[in-house]
Amino acid sequence: MRLEDELKSLIITELKLVDVKPEDLKDNDPLFGEGLGLDSLDAVELVVLLQKHYRIETKNLEQSREAFSSVKSLADYVRGNKGKK
Repeated sequence: MRLEDELKSLIITELKLVDVKPEDLKDNDPLFGEGLGLDSLDAVELVVLLQKHYRIETKNLEQSREAFSSVKSLADYVRGNKGKK
């Protein structure tokens, strides 16, 4: 399974999104605002998701904003930080 597809499923499950399927999300669609419509509380849950499933801690706010902009950017962030402490 592609990391992007895995992340889509995790986002939907962990954030308890109703009426959204992984195939509804495009890799480059925005996660916040006009895209999927996530908000700041969802961002906190995304941080927890990364810690729980990938053991990645996000400490830099600017980096997090970029990483959380789309599924593709989130997957790139996971690939680049997996295994780092």
